[in-house]
Amino acid sequence: MMAEWGKFLLRLATGSLLLFHGIHKIIYGIGGVKALLVAHSLPAWLGYGVYIGEVLAPVALIVGLRSRIAALVIAFNMVVAIALAYGDKLFVLGSHGGWIIETPLLYLSSALAIAMIGGGRIGLKW
Repeated sequence: MMAEWGKFLLRLATGSLLLFHGIHKIIYGIGGVKALLVAHSLPAWLGYGVYIGEVLAPVALIVGLRSRIAALVIAFNMVVAIALAYGDKLFVLGSHGGWIIETPLLYLSSALAIAMIGGGRIGLKW
């Protein structure tokens, strides 16, 4: 039973912490995301996909709805975010000594862990 609570905690932490990034983009817009896409010669309208990866998928993780799929969406979102925002500085350290891609990499790795182990029994089933 403790393993189920562990899976729930992993889902809750990953989903709720990432959801704050999505809420920020709802409030302040996705201009920065669009600018990154355009800078990489991609269409700006693809930026709306960030709402799927940072709002819908985290909410699905929190409530336990199709957790593996939601986690894979988040993982894809993080791979794209790392490539677009940090692609030319993957091996750079930040001002406090940590790896510059530390935060998105934590989201990516926790999402991959959820995709591999499943979301557990605690939550909605569908």
